[in-house]
Amino acid sequence: MIENRPITTFVSHTVLILGVALIVFPIWVMIVASTHDALRLTQVPLPLLPGDQFWINLKLLFSGKEFGAPIHLTLLNSLVMALAISFGKIVISIISAFAIVYFKFRFRMFFFWMIFLTLMLPVEVRILPTYEVIANFGMLDSYIGLSVPLIASATATFMFRQTFLTIPDELMEASRIDGASPMRFFIDVVVPMSRTNIAALFVILFIFGWNQYLWPLLVTTDPDMYTVVMSIKQMLESGESEPVWHLIMLTALIAMLPPILVVIFMQKIFVKGLTDSEK
Repeated sequence: MIENRPITTFVSHTVLILGVALIVFPIWVMIVASTHDALRLTQVPLPLLPGDQFWINLKLLFSGKEFGAPIHLTLLNSLVMALAISFGKIVISIISAFAIVYFKFRFRMFFFWMIFLTLMLPVEVRILPTYEVIANFGMLDSYIGLSVPLIASATATFMFRQTFLTIPDELMEASRIDGASPMRFFIDVVVPMSRTNIAALFVILFIFGWNQYLWPLLVTTDPDMYTVVMSIKQMLESGESEPVWHLIMLTALIAMLPPILVVIFMQKIFVKGLTDSEK
């Protein structure tokens, strides 16, 4: 039996509401700022209610290259980069984990731990040699140069390996008796049973790729290859002129939408993977 304690309920709900307000308030300020003009944002106090300049600001933002590259082009670059990193990491990691778990070969665990040890070498640590390799192969200012160095993932390999270890060996034996090849077993059994992990990893990896700043900053010199995160930074550093905060906030608002949509869409698949009775 659950006791009804009004004071405890009131305090817990108050703390929850304050926490949500603390998180949502900066986002609300960003939304409000994107609906006013530049002059209103220089006045005190700052507006806390939406204005009527949203569509004008949106048209101005999409109109041209005031800040290096059009916003729609930077969004496309970020989308291609995030999708390439997400799918690349998942494909390479799930195949490598499958090989480590289901194929018996010499130094199998040695190679697994070598992959796992790469967690101690993030991109920031090996950024100079990685940049040199990309430059020598002529991959600067390209989608390949933006995504390929970030594709390998020891964390995803480890997660898939742990998932595969929970799959009963009887399924593998039954598939072998039925004459299924290793790749048929992989496609028909292993991948469907890993859909929850794939959905969760895709959300994490997409946001990881979308928010990249340092690596795109190094490998892109052509404004047409800038990502949306780089575009926001360049708008903040707009030379001697004052930052156009209404356009900066609008760009940040637009940049938030793809990750939010991915989280909302993949959440349904994630829940379905957890509640699927056939799993």
